[in-house]
Amino acid sequence: MVGNQEPRIKIEPDRVDTDGKGAFLLMQKYGCTLDEWQRLVLDCWLGVDSSGNYTMTSGFLSLARQNGKNVIIEARELYGLIVNGEKILHTAHLLKTSKKAFYRLVAIFENTKYPELNELVADIRRTNGEETIQLKNGGIIEYGSRSKQTARGFDGISLIVFDEAQDLEDNQLEAIMSTLSASSTGTRQIIYAGTPPYPDCAGTVFKRSREKILSGTKNEHNAWHEWSIECENMEDFDIMDKSFWYQCNPSLPKRLTEEFTTEEARTLSKDGFMRERLGWWAPTMVHSVEVAIDPVKWMECKSDDPKPEGKTAYGVKFSADGSEVCLCGAVIPQTGKPRISLIARENTGIGLNWLAKWLNERVKIGCCVVIDGRNGVDVLIDKISGIWVFKNSIIKPNVEFIIGATGYLVNSLAENNLTWFSGQEDLSNSAGSAVKRPIGKAWTFGGANSLPIEACALALYGCKQSKRNPQRVMRLG
Repeated sequence: MVGNQEPRIKIEPDRVDTDGKGAFLLMQKYGCTLDEWQRLVLDCWLGVDSSGNYTMTSGFLSLARQNGKNVIIEARELYGLIVNGEKILHTAHLLKTSKKAFYRLVAIFENTKYPELNELVADIRRTNGEETIQLKNGGIIEYGSRSKQTARGFDGISLIVFDEAQDLEDNQLEAIMSTLSASSTGTRQIIYAGTPPYPDCAGTVFKRSREKILSGTKNEHNAWHEWSIECENMEDFDIMDKSFWYQCNPSLPKRLTEEFTTEEARTLSKDGFMRERLGWWAPTMVHSVEVAIDPVKWMECKSDDPKPEGKTAYGVKFSADGSEVCLCGAVIPQTGKPRISLIARENTGIGLNWLAKWLNERVKIGCCVVIDGRNGVDVLIDKISGIWVFKNSIIKPNVEFIIGATGYLVNSLAENNLTWFSGQEDLSNSAGSAVKRPIGKAWTFGGANSLPIEACALALYGCKQSKRNPQRVMRLG
């Protein structure tokens, strides 16, 4: 069985021809053969009229994760840079997502097997949050997270890519769209690629656009491609029916496996699996978002001072599906305010040995490690328990601990008794987008990017609660 190559919903502008074949051949030449479904979407995005102008101005792609959205975006960007000499702006909700996209395209241009591509490059800029690839033909692509309102004087844009489109907010769209409208380039396109929004998602653009396009609101230049299930009542749906897996995941079993998907079905909540793996747009979405952290209080705690010395603890948080892990630290000095820091955030596909090694090397520094999540927790504990042998130095928190950690961090911010380093944009993004997630009669942090702030809360509360402090100097006599 092979994943369905035709989307359940396909709305496309008319075209007389397409540059899609050229983009397909370009990707094939440089190491990646596109799937049938990717060629289908690319043919639409690069469809032309009798005058050779692109007929699509706004293209929307709604598809479950790990199916190859990134590849098709790379194909469009590579063709735009090399053949059209376009100026492109690639934005994502998270800085780490845009950086990954940048390094994937850089790897193509810097591959020594392709000297003709090496020769095309005029400059590659790796400045954090301002990554850029510039070609000698005038083509240029700039990457950034939307939190910084990317497009710093970057005019003449002909293509904007909104990755993680489900999180795109109106103010972000407006800031970037004003740059596109000022473009002197004849052809202008916007691509929105994402997954169905989760409950309480702050993003509004993707959902509103879908409602307009599917309602028949006339715009002959819009395109919508969606792989999904249609389901009114979640309770009546059988998520273990594999035929739906193949219907909604065109890259199954090429990039996904039944084994991995089975584990997702067993681990994720039912609505989470239907949304993340089956592309389900729930008939009703919860729009009332209750922000977890006061943005004013958060910014008041920003600091440019170096990290203080003092009692130290570490917090480790795994994502619900076990695909990502976040490591944070907290320091409580003898005098002065505590400090929270984001240390690392990685995909668990690289394993956990790096994390275990990092923690084990600091057993004489940290008072404890607090590790929370579903998948990965016990594996990590097994890897460090032989080194972190002191009583209560490894904490697997219960619900009461998590509620206490959340409350302690929020209260510390409210009382301006906490600091975070001003250069930690990913941590600030997490704090700014975190929403209240009910847990029993209380709440903790939730949202698409809550891992960093959750890990910080674990570290801070663990540091406060722990009676152990290996950095305390004992005085005799």
